[in-house]
Amino acid sequence: MLLTITISISILVAINFLLLMFSCNKTEKRVKIDRKPVVLRTQLNFEEEHRLAPTGS
Repeated sequence: MLLTITISISILVAINFLLLMFSCNKTEKRVKIDRKPVVLRTQLNFEEEHRLAPTGS
């Protein structure tokens, strides 16, 4: 009885490892991407056309 349980569990563990090794859910290796800085905002140039009066509080 004990030998049968031990063999059954060993077979189930072996099948589990085989399924783990040959599973279909493998991730693909990603190609390295050049790490260049990404500009998130554009540079705006405001020219001073009108001077506002100071509003001192």
